[in-house]
Amino acid sequence: MLYLKTLIIVVQLMSALGVIGLVLLQHGKGADMGAAFGSGASGSLFGATGSANFLSRTTAVLAAVFFISTLTLTYLGSYKPQASAGVLGGAAMAPASATAGSAPASAPVVSSAPGADVPK
Repeated sequence: MLYLKTLIIVVQLMSALGVIGLVLLQHGKGADMGAAFGSGASGSLFGATGSANFLSRTTAVLAAVFFISTLTLTYLGSYKPQASAGVLGGAAMAPASATAGSAPASAPVVSSAPGADVPK
């Protein structure tokens, strides 16, 4: 379980850094007007509007990966293993010598639950 959490944390960190990088690479809405008048973006690798589509789609995919990894880590973090019932699999039994009525009525009850003796 520890390896799975570590892997999901690494995926979440890489997707977060990818989203940050891709958002910083994208141009604002005002930059499209400059490309229309020949600012040199039309000769780039993706064309005038190809880079915007590629970057926005990649950002959306990485954001979805980040969202899914966050939900997965939340689910795994809320997992609580069920308490063990002990070696015998049942509730703890009192010793045989104490069951014959030798204990006084004012004797404290011993609970097997952890933290039962802590005052609230």
